[in-house]
Amino acid sequence: MANDKSIPDQLILYRGHSHRINGDISIHVPTLGEICAYGEASYFSMVHTLCSVGIDLCWQLEEAGIAFDEISDFKLFYSLLCKRYDTEQTKILFGDILNFKSMKLYQDDTGAFYLRQETTAKDGTAKTITLNEADYLETVKYLRALHNLKRNNAVAGSKSCRMAFIEDAKAEYEAHLQEPRQSHLLPLISTMVNFDGFKRDDRTVWDMNIFAFMDSVKRIDKIRNAGLLLQSGYSGFGIDLKKVKKEELDYMGELP
Repeated sequence: MANDKSIPDQLILYRGHSHRINGDISIHVPTLGEICAYGEASYFSMVHTLCSVGIDLCWQLEEAGIAFDEISDFKLFYSLLCKRYDTEQTKILFGDILNFKSMKLYQDDTGAFYLRQETTAKDGTAKTITLNEADYLETVKYLRALHNLKRNNAVAGSKSCRMAFIEDAKAEYEAHLQEPRQSHLLPLISTMVNFDGFKRDDRTVWDMNIFAFMDSVKRIDKIRNAGLLLQSGYSGFGIDLKKVKKEELDYMGELP
């Protein structure tokens, strides 16, 4: 993992520094307090939408007459996904200058598509912001790393498999609509501030950026599990530590 250049620097993510995509676009790492003020459900819905690929929206695309397994990630983004969000909705991540809704599609001299936005800089001068496919791929790569998301690489190998994907996705979506809205972050925050090994309380936890907080959730769980395994193994009546994977006992090792 450490040698994979496609993975953003996790130390930079942990520190919460903004990540520059190009000369005009950068991604801010929001704190728990900022996400709470924005609206947790709306925030994560936006993040998941911006990072979606064809398979994630398979039944919606098929109903619109678009083959979900033929549309490229970037085409899906510039054709449908980005049109849902304006500056007010995305400023928690991209600041107050980027407006996906106002971006228009162009082609360069090589025939490659890119998005362009005409706007006004703070000094009153006209400004052009562009987002090409490489910028888009860098953006979603960073957003996925920031929120511990993985690209859905499922492939429909047959017609029956495609139909199964579509039917399952539609059923899952409809079932989700019937479920009561629940906070994903609340039980995690409540658990962490009441855990002896966590150094934040119910006031200071809100200043943590989302990556650092989720890292703490996973790290404390890893420390606790390693401690339980070691305690059981050394008790003489528990598990055989020789049969336990080394990484399960290394509480300072890499997190999943």
